[in-house]
Amino acid sequence: MTKKASALVQGLGELYPQARAELNFDNEYELLIAVILSAQCTDIRVNIITEELFKVAPSAQAMVDLGEEGIKELIRTCGMFNQKAKNIYRTSQILVEDYDGKIPRTREALMKLPGVGRKTANVVVSVAFNEPAIAVDTHVLRVSNRIGLAKGKDPLKVELQLQKKLDKELWTVMHHRLILHGRYVCKARNPQCQDCGIRDICPKIGVDK
Repeated sequence: MTKKASALVQGLGELYPQARAELNFDNEYELLIAVILSAQCTDIRVNIITEELFKVAPSAQAMVDLGEEGIKELIRTCGMFNQKAKNIYRTSQILVEDYDGKIPRTREALMKLPGVGRKTANVVVSVAFNEPAIAVDTHVLRVSNRIGLAKGKDPLKVELQLQKKLDKELWTVMHHRLILHGRYVCKARNPQCQDCGIRDICPKIGVDK
């Protein structure tokens, strides 16, 4: 790890020592569904939705029993709810039919499920199974570029750059720290540079104001 990357890791670690996913879930299946719902939807909204959804469908079989229309009604306040309901229902069917209702443990298997892309799969394998992974969402993409950990707008290319820059045991926690920094400080609009705890080592300070 370079001296600069090490300084950024240390700085973000001091700012977010207990960084973790802000989605609420009680099991691996609920995590998967919550992450599917989080696409173009805030974690706050997802947590409101899943509080009711998981009361009636905390498992793949229960979600299948709820049915696509039932799912749709419970996630209606989420962006793209029609497509998400379809994906959640079909994914749940596949899990019941092919995996005995359990979540596959590999990114490759997860990415074959409807509604599950690389970012979602990376979140699941890292959070549910403690496998090192960096899920690149809009926050990770933006912050990584601004603070100089990666360059580019392609999520996969940024992911691969971060993997090279960061020690493997830091991949998962840095994913969470970058998200939190982007969510609360290094925002897309009006970044709070004056309140940034790593402003002294940020090469883009003030550029995106």
